[in-house]
Amino acid sequence: MGRRKKIVQECERLMDDPENIRNIAIAAHVDHGKTTLTDNLLAGAGMISDETAGEQLAMDTEEDEQERGITIDAANVSMTHEYEDQNHLINLIDTPGHVDFGGDVTRAMRAVDGALVVVDAVEGAMPQTETVLRQALREGVKPTLFINKVDRLISELQEGPEEMQERLLSVIRDVNELIRGMTEDMDDIDDWTVSVEEGTVGFGSALYKWGVSMPSMQRTGMDFAEIMELERADKRQELHERTPLSDVVLDMVCEHFPNPIDAQPRRIPRVWRGDDESDIAEQMRLVDEDGEVVLMVTDIAMDPHAGEVASGRVFSGTLEKGQELYVSGTAGKNRIQSVGVYMGGEREEVEEVPAGNIAAVTGLKDAIAGSTVSSVEMTPFESIEHISEPVITKAVEAKNMDDLPKLIETLRQVSKEDPTIQIEINEDTGEHLISGQGELHLEVITQRIEKNQGIPVNTGEPIVVYREAPQQASDQVEGISPNRHNRFYISIEPMDQEIVETIQLGEASMDMPEQDRREALQEAGMDKDTSQNVEHMHGTNILIDDTKGIQHLNETMELVIEGLEEALDNGPLANEPVQGTLIRLHDARLHEDTIHRGPAQVIPATREAVHKALIDGKIKMLEPMQDVRIDVPNDHMGAASGEIQGRRGRVDDMYQEGDLMVVEGIAPVGEMIGFASDIRSATEGRASWNTENAGFEVMSDSLQRDKTMEIRERKGMKLELPPSIDYI
Repeated sequence: MGRRKKIVQECERLMDDPENIRNIAIAAHVDHGKTTLTDNLLAGAGMISDETAGEQLAMDTEEDEQERGITIDAANVSMTHEYEDQNHLINLIDTPGHVDFGGDVTRAMRAVDGALVVVDAVEGAMPQTETVLRQALREGVKPTLFINKVDRLISELQEGPEEMQERLLSVIRDVNELIRGMTEDMDDIDDWTVSVEEGTVGFGSALYKWGVSMPSMQRTGMDFAEIMELERADKRQELHERTPLSDVVLDMVCEHFPNPIDAQPRRIPRVWRGDDESDIAEQMRLVDEDGEVVLMVTDIAMDPHAGEVASGRVFSGTLEKGQELYVSGTAGKNRIQSVGVYMGGEREEVEEVPAGNIAAVTGLKDAIAGSTVSSVEMTPFESIEHISEPVITKAVEAKNMDDLPKLIETLRQVSKEDPTIQIEINEDTGEHLISGQGELHLEVITQRIEKNQGIPVNTGEPIVVYREAPQQASDQVEGISPNRHNRFYISIEPMDQEIVETIQLGEASMDMPEQDRREALQEAGMDKDTSQNVEHMHGTNILIDDTKGIQHLNETMELVIEGLEEALDNGPLANEPVQGTLIRLHDARLHEDTIHRGPAQVIPATREAVHKALIDGKIKMLEPMQDVRIDVPNDHMGAASGEIQGRRGRVDDMYQEGDLMVVEGIAPVGEMIGFASDIRSATEGRASWNTENAGFEVMSDSLQRDKTMEIRERKGMKLELPPSIDYI
């Protein structure tokens, strides 16, 4: 019997014992060593050979991941580890670090109970470290810390024991500060800060396969002085043999991460808004393998042989082949064709997967990432809220017209697998727009369409997604229907940033019970009367119905909402989406006869009223911004800050960190296209940088008109603006 088969059998044996299961994700800033660390853990569990660990990058299963040297897709693996004479099953997800693939991290956090945050000892906590921590804590996932690349402090920076200790402590302090700041408002979390004494911090080198923590030092008698001696004497193999990284990390996982029985009672109220008195709520809290089946799908992948594979967390019940299950938001049932667990790139089929585990299932054809799959109809889980929204768009078209149907099918599949990508298919022009988190995100997607599906495509230049938003409250304006029999009286006002963020994070939505939504909006600063009259939410915009007893308005409201959505999706300046607007419907005059107040009358009247009110509220263009951080040697600092300033950016801070200068600033996404090659040539390739999406900002007045005209021309709109827009 092969070694792999043995591991699968051992995993199957342990699946029934949730007390000894740990579901974890490894998360970090790009290039801090997650995938190399995962290789070590796989070698420790006997799944890949010890010699190739760290170079094999076993979890980067796609060709383009190996070529680029970065993780693009979150990858799952199940392994076993013996801790205190008890074998444990560890389901691990290796997540990407690059900001463009943040959606994968958010989805992975829904499936796990613990996050091992990896930080580079030399670079310290970076912007993306903060983002992944926030994603974990928002999902109620407990963090521990592994400080990687400690060998660089010893061999490259030649630091002495005191300096090194100070540097490591400062990394721990930074991470704890982030954790404290993010959990202070969370009632269900006590103190989740990490500490060396408690054993929730590990140190080591994933590349040279050694690691230590306080408990391991006590066990092996190794101390930092001895480690430095062996590292300096190049006796890394001896270091690895005496204190192997995999044992240190997997012991930490078994001891400090919660098992499903501890985690689910705390996590269920966070991610599910159903009736907490119901049987199904009780079964999920108890991780009841005999209860109703509840699976939260966190990832969809294509397998060339088996078709679509949905993976996710089983919160209750037991998944078996042949079960017929409901998928939230779709009619009818889907039949499970196979259940299995992941072993890196391979999927191993098993008889059944009980509650508390991460499973891979085929046959759920209606599921998308974020679906709730269950044996009885139930309130679905909260949708997975992605922190950033698409900011860049590319047009894709098939080189051969014969490939068009296949391309459309592939694009639909892509948006199913990755909900952070938005696809707009225009059947008339044959042009399809893909919107994503950044240049790299779109580059990877288009490359995969060409390689994996064999469809040659042409891609246009990247287009930046803009927004429109009013700058002040408007007067009440009138919208009149084409037959002049229906009138709507509407005003708008900009909404507080705090309310907008509440909507973006999914803390207030139309799917919630009215009482909860009201409370969430009032907490964010909306006054009581307004929050009671919320009629509809669209994007980050809210419609308030301030009318009193108008006849026929109830049956017309659906059309009013349709007109409103049209007006907000295509703003009056350049058909870009409108955001952060509170729309009040004050009054309406409707024709008695249904025929005279149909869609052809109400929709244009509402649209006209909303656009007029937005123009009266001095609507302006907003452009997406990015926070930029550049680490660069002293003598190239001027060139680096010049690169930000030359892109209409501003430099907010410059400071020394080790032997490098750090330049921090903010710049418009539109100006950052091509930044990678420019910064390389400006600094002779010695800069490392990273960008984070930083929301939208009002574009400066001098650019408003030109940019609006440029977008109108690209979209084939009339080039003269309505005369009422005389302020840009």
